[in-house]
Amino acid sequence: MIKEVQIKTLEQLLPLLTEQEYRPDLDRNRSPYVYRGMSDSSFKMYTSLSRNCKGLQKNLEPAILENFAKYAIQEDPNIGHSVWRQMILGQHYGLPTRLLDWTQSALVALNFATTEESLEEMDKHDCIVWRINMHEMVEILPDPYKYAVKKKHSSIFTVDMLKSLTGNSLKQYDSDMKDNAMVIIEPPSLNQRIINQHSFFAVVPTGIEDIEKFLADNTKDTVKYVIDKSLRWRVRDMLDQLNMSERIVYPGLEGLSKWIARHYYVK
Repeated sequence: MIKEVQIKTLEQLLPLLTEQEYRPDLDRNRSPYVYRGMSDSSFKMYTSLSRNCKGLQKNLEPAILENFAKYAIQEDPNIGHSVWRQMILGQHYGLPTRLLDWTQSALVALNFATTEESLEEMDKHDCIVWRINMHEMVEILPDPYKYAVKKKHSSIFTVDMLKSLTGNSLKQYDSDMKDNAMVIIEPPSLNQRIINQHSFFAVVPTGIEDIEKFLADNTKDTVKYVIDKSLRWRVRDMLDQLNMSERIVYPGLEGLSKWIARHYYVK
C-alpha cells in the first residue's frame, strides 16, 4: 500500500523531518526510514539500467559491469572482485545500474526534490519525496537474507553480506528475490559524495519491472509526499539556511558552481 500525503505549507513538512521510532532497548530514537527525492511528481521510479537498456537490461548488464571494471581498475584496484562494488562506484559516475538511490536523510531527499536542471521549471510542477520502511523491506526477504541481516542486529545489508549470500552472482540474486523482494544496501564510503548524501541503494531484481507496483503490493508503510509547486522555492531557501545545498551533496567545484548559479538566479 502507498499512502499519498499532500504538502502545501512549510509546517506540513515537519512530520517528514522528525519521524523516528523510540527504541526502549536503547532509550533512544531511531529512524527506520529511507527517502528518495524526485523533482517531478509525474516521474515514475526506474533504475538507470532500465531506462538505458529497456527490455534488454538482463542481457546487457553483465557486459556493462565487465567493461566498467576493466577500465576503472586504475581508480579502484579491487573493483574486479565484487559485482556489487562495481555497481556502487559506477552509479555515482553515471553508469547504468540496477541500483536505485535512497538516503537516510530527509533533508537530502528534499534537496533532490527541489532541484532542477532548468530553474525555470521550479514552479511549473509538484515534486515528491518517497519514504520506505527498512524493517518492512527485511520482513519480505527470503529467509536466508532475513536471517543474515537480523544476525547483525540490523536492517541494512553491506557489500560483503550480499556477496556471501549470492556468491557474487546476479543470477543467484534475481533467482532469490524473484518479483516480491529487494535488498537495501549501505554502500562503503568510496567517495565523499556517498558520505555526504548518506546514501543507500535498493538493489532492484530483474523480476521487478514496476517498482511502484511492487511497493503497493508488498508494503504497508510506504509514503509518497507530494510537495506543491508553489512551495518549492520556499523549501529550497529553507534548505540553504540549514546548510543543505549543492555544495554538500556534490562536494567540490561541481557543487560549488551549481550552488552559485542557483543563488544568483533571477526569477
